[in-house]
Formats: sequence, structure tokens, C-alpha cells
Amino acid sequence: MSIKSIFFLAIGMILGILISIVAFSAQSNSPSVSSTTYIVANANTVREEASENEHFVTKILGMTNEEQVSPYNWIGEHEISVLKDKIVIDLENAVWSKFTDTNSMDPVIDKGANAIQIIPKDISDIHVGDIVSYDSKYSDGIIIHRVIEIGYDTEGWYCIMKGDNNKKQDPGKVRFDQIKRITVAIIY
Repeated sequence: MSIKSIFFLAIGMILGILISIVAFSAQSNSPSVSSTTYIVANANTVREEASENEHFVTKILGMTNEEQVSPYNWIGEHEISVLKDKIVIDLENAVWSKFTDTNSMDPVIDKGANAIQIIPKDISDIHVGDIVSYDSKYSDGIIIHRVIEIGYDTEGWYCIMKGDNNKKQDPGKVRFDQIKRITVAIIY
């Protein structure tokens, strides 16, 4: 390699480092408020566009863009105040919860996670996708799993539960009187 080549290579490296430093310091000086932007489309539109255009994110990440069961939105934006020294969530009937690490709800709930839960008033408070704590007839203690189905039978209202990391749903139907709390926030 000639001295001229080494000189230009060194200049290029120095410029690259300087650009990285400037970009990093610009990010560091930005305000501490962040926002998330969501792309809203129905599932058919997303699938059609992906198949026609082979959208790079879908292709690279192997995303299906199929809707997954999600918890009900209990806390609205207007009920959250982010202050300089604290965060205030305006939520009635709230209780703090900590969980045993059984791995059944990995990766959502794991060792050290804390949660805010509410006590349901009636069956209309329970939604498919909610993460609830319930008293199981099949094991000791309270179990926290996701509601995957809601239905009615001759005994009345019930829901079917499943741990996110479990291959099978929980045994039996869970009745409203077994449900103790609904998880409305998980804090890591």
C-alpha cells in the first residue's frame, strides 16, 4: 500500500469517527420525550401489499402481520401524567402484584417483574387477551395467565386460560368467581 493510500484511508476513518460523534451528541441533546408511531391497516391489505411488493421488513423479519391477542386497554393516555420527578397513573381500585417465576408467561412476565392489577367487578371487565390472576381448581395458589377464549355453557360464563410460554391451554374452564385480578400494567 502506498503512503498516499494510507493517508486517504486514515482521513476516511477520522471523518467516519467525527460523523459518529456528531450524530451521537445530537441524539444525546434531544428532549427526553419519545413517541411511537403505529402503521394502521387491516390484515388483508398488509398481506396483499407484502405479497405484491415483498415488503423488506416482512421479508427480513419473517413477520406475518397477523393480529395477536392483546390485553384490553385499561389506562388511557389522559390518565397518565409524566412529571419531572414521578409518573402518576390515575387508576381506581388498583393493587400492586409480584409474581413467582414459573416461566409460563415468558417473555411477558419474568423474574423481578411487578404489575398493577385491578379487581374485576363483573364479567364485562374480562376480555380475550387480558392477563388475569385466578384461583385454579387444578393447582395450589393463584395462577396468572392470558384469557384465550370466553364462552357460555350450562353453568354460565367461563373463560379458557393459557400461559404464553405453554404449549397447551390450562385444564378446565375458569369461572368469574375464580378470577381475582386483571393485569393493567407490567413494570420491569
